[in-house]
Parts: sequence; C-alpha cells; structure tokens
Amino acid sequence: MSNRNSQAAKSAARERIRAERERQKKQEKTRRQLLVAGAVVGVLAVAGGIGFGIMKLTEPTGWAAAAEAKLVKPAHTQGKNGTEILIGDPKAKETLEVFEDIRCPACAGFEQTSGPDLLKDLKEGRFKVRYTMYSFIDTMGAGGEGSKNALSALGAALNVSPDAFLKYKTALYSAKNHPDEREDLYAKDSVLLKVAAEVPELKGNKEFEKAVREGTYDRWTMEMTALFGRKGVKGTPTFFHGDKKLVMDRIPQRQMTQAEYNKISQNNFRKMIDKEFGPAKGIQKGEKDPTGGGKGIQKGEKDPTAGN
Repeated sequence: MSNRNSQAAKSAARERIRAERERQKKQEKTRRQLLVAGAVVGVLAVAGGIGFGIMKLTEPTGWAAAAEAKLVKPAHTQGKNGTEILIGDPKAKETLEVFEDIRCPACAGFEQTSGPDLLKDLKEGRFKVRYTMYSFIDTMGAGGEGSKNALSALGAALNVSPDAFLKYKTALYSAKNHPDEREDLYAKDSVLLKVAAEVPELKGNKEFEKAVREGTYDRWTMEMTALFGRKGVKGTPTFFHGDKKLVMDRIPQRQMTQAEYNKISQNNFRKMIDKEFGPAKGIQKGEKDPTGGGKGIQKGEKDPTAGN
C-alpha cells in the first residue's frame, strides 16, 4: 500500500470515530433531556397530588359544606333567602314573632302547655306568627347536629304546607318524642322520619322523605341559623310584637305537680298575649276568659294569679 493510500485510510477511520462520538454525544444529550423532563413531570405530578390531597383535606364537609351548597328555599317562605316563615291569615293586622330551637327543653315545655293556645289564636286570625328557628344548642356543651337536622326537616315539611310545618313542629316538641337536650336523637334522619309519620300530610310522602334524607334544605337551614342574635335574641323561647319583647310572669319556685306547673304556665302565656293584643276573639271586655287567661293586668289592678 502506498503512503498516500495509508494516510487516506487513517483519515477515513478518524472521521468514522469522530462521527460515532458525535452520535453518542447526541444520544446522551437526548437521554439527559428525557430524564430531566421526566423528573419535572414527576415533581409536578407529586406536587399536583399533594395539592389535590390538601384541597381534599381542607374541603368543607357536613354542615360547613352545606353553608356553601346551592340554596333551595322551601315553598311558603319569604325574604331574600327564604328565612321569613310567616304563617297565618294575611288579613291579620298584628304579627307575633316566636323564636325557638327544636332541641330546647324550655321550648318543648312551652309548646306542650301553651302551643295549642297559640295555634288557636293563629287560626282565628288574632295575629300572624313569624317563626325564627335557631340551632344554638348544637354548639353548646353537649354539641351535636340535631337542631340543624330537625330544622332542615321542618323546611321539607314547610315545602309541603304551612299546616304540615306546624303539625310536625308540634310532634317534634311533644312529650312523647322530644329528647333530652343531651341526647342528639334528632341528628338521625330515621328518628325525624319516624316522628313525621304522625303527621298525615307527611306520612308516606316520598318527596318529603327524599328531601330529609338528601338534606335538600340544609343550606336554607344555615341561612336560618345565621339569624342568631336578631333583635338581640340569644335564648328561646322568646316572643316579640314589633320591637317590643313580651315577657311572661315567672312561675313560683315551689313544689307542685306537673299538672299545676302546666296550668300556671298556660295562664301566664294567655295573660301575656291578652295584655298585648286585647281579649281573645269571642271574649268581651271584662268577661272572664274560659281558658284561664285574662285581659291583662291594668294599672292598679290586683293580679288574680299572684302566689300561684
């Protein structure tokens, strides 16, 4: 082989080696780029997963979630968020405001003794009643969800009719059904539906039952309970006529039977209502009220129930 041919062969060999090295460098560069890209995707995926996990952990649940749910207002309500529950004859000139909490034992005591009198006046058109329902007992010592859950069910009853609402509320407060406030029984839909079966309009009412189970009126309940403190009311039962707070006489602290206590409680309610709204329908001025109430204690008049 000539020297010239030998040099050409060496040059060709060196070119092949250089080309191979360039090819390998490109492959290595591409491999590193893919590794980096994969690592970035992995980091983003992990970060996304962590972010999603954090979002899930901080996502509101239960009644906190209900406060952000879509608002469904029951039929027969008024006001922007359906928080005005006004029941009675539209022609009635006066309105009695009643503040209650379903788990409240004092409210249950009032409903069991004087509830029938209130409903009688309501149906006779003596006044309309605006109900403001609270759930503050859920946040007190024993805690729980019974007030809110029962209020949501009451919203479902109100959606059926005002009468169904009133009957269901009476049933929930009844001595037969109303639990000790330390027992959160009304947090259970099954208990609420069992009580509802006592109300003809609600018994076997599939739409009502579905609304209770699915919490259709949970958001509305949160809107109602946000009224806590309206007119300065933070205890129940409380009564207002306009901006005037109505106050019943205190029941004497002495030993008495349940029947005696109930009678005095009923008399005190009737006296408070008669004093504010005048004699009940069908009772003339000065005539004795057969239900045990009175026309109110006028200035200088002796209280006939004093000492009872």
